[in-house]
Amino acid sequence: MSFRKLTPFVLLLVVSMLIGVAGVSAQGGKVTFFSTQFNVVEEAEKFRDILADFDGEVDFVPSEEQAVFDTLSAEAGQEVGSVDVVGALHGTFPTLVKEDVLFDLSGLLEEIESEYDIADAFVELGKMGTTDYQYYIPWMQATYIMAANKDALQYLPEGADINALTWEELAQWAKNMQEATGEPKLGFPVDGLWHRFLEGYLYPSFTGGMVTGFKSDEAVAMFEFFRDEIWPYVNPQSITYSFMQEPLLSGEVWVAFDHTARLKDAFDQQPDQFVAFPAPAGPKGRGFMPVVVGLGVPANAPNPDGAVELVKYLLMPETQGAVLQNLGFFPVVAGVNTEDLPAGIAIEAEAVGAQAAAEDALPALLPVGLGDQGGAFNEIYKSAANRILLDGEDIPTVLAEEAANLQALLDDTGAPCWPPDAPSEGACQVQ
Repeated sequence: MSFRKLTPFVLLLVVSMLIGVAGVSAQGGKVTFFSTQFNVVEEAEKFRDILADFDGEVDFVPSEEQAVFDTLSAEAGQEVGSVDVVGALHGTFPTLVKEDVLFDLSGLLEEIESEYDIADAFVELGKMGTTDYQYYIPWMQATYIMAANKDALQYLPEGADINALTWEELAQWAKNMQEATGEPKLGFPVDGLWHRFLEGYLYPSFTGGMVTGFKSDEAVAMFEFFRDEIWPYVNPQSITYSFMQEPLLSGEVWVAFDHTARLKDAFDQQPDQFVAFPAPAGPKGRGFMPVVVGLGVPANAPNPDGAVELVKYLLMPETQGAVLQNLGFFPVVAGVNTEDLPAGIAIEAEAVGAQAAAEDALPALLPVGLGDQGGAFNEIYKSAANRILLDGEDIPTVLAEEAANLQALLDDTGAPCWPPDAPSEGACQVQ
């Protein structure tokens, strides 16, 4: 019998019967929670303090990813395992899906969403490419956003909504700032997380994917637009920027893109001077790169009822707010109170929420299945952009050459496509 073919509530009944037949108790109500997150001692203690308000006993077991794989794989054939809830990055779940060890949480998700709104884009990611099976429920996120000095707001194009910008409006904004000040005021971390901007924001917004459209006509048009309409207004010092909070604080740059952790100091030090907002949208949507963490329940969980209650507790806005305040991961549910947060985190939290909840949100996940070739993957994207923008090379030629390098890497690793590209059989193919 395959657990995957049963509904969540039938599964709970089956597991309860199996526990009774096997003479195994549900550990006195204890819920065993394996998590690849918060596995640093200081973080684990902070998270245990948050779990202390749960109405039940939780055995929180911080773990490396491989230990999660090994444990659930070894117990897959057992009627009753040892793990009730698994918390892990999205990229961990494909292996668990392949092992066929997880409950369908569709019913639980429906129950939670009757009380709290969860970002639709993240819910879809938890389906892992299916239409009717919820392998995990989104738990929390980190991401990259935009930041602006309030002095820049007067130069926004007429009618532009900073929380729903397009790339064309950003280009006009950058042009307006330069014409008014005589200086290029837009900045990117070209010496920092430049590759994440290209992979998760620019490519998805213009091509709808990260990999398959690497050398497409849409990608050529994207780079032509970025080269001609945006790059002339980017501060030349961007090639030296690793963290954008520093040029923002110095005033060298007024508008910037970066990871929330690399913008935080600007918001903390001058919360009245800066605003945060979602990345712009392109023809295919509002590409953005969430670092999504999900919650799954093994099919042979010893305490499935406790697992359900713990997942519900972790999705409560109050719990999500406590994680945000104490551990810096952002919510996936609406309704989190940001009034008592540190000023910098509160500013970022609103932008993170708006970005994830946008109607045109197009999440682009961190690469999956590349093993130790993740760095080489990133270098291909940086090389393509730098050859085009810094060296002035021909766009179609550069993309064709770098696409060949990209395909060789994908073939070598066998990595299948990941969102926003459609699932593939075998290695992802550049089209």
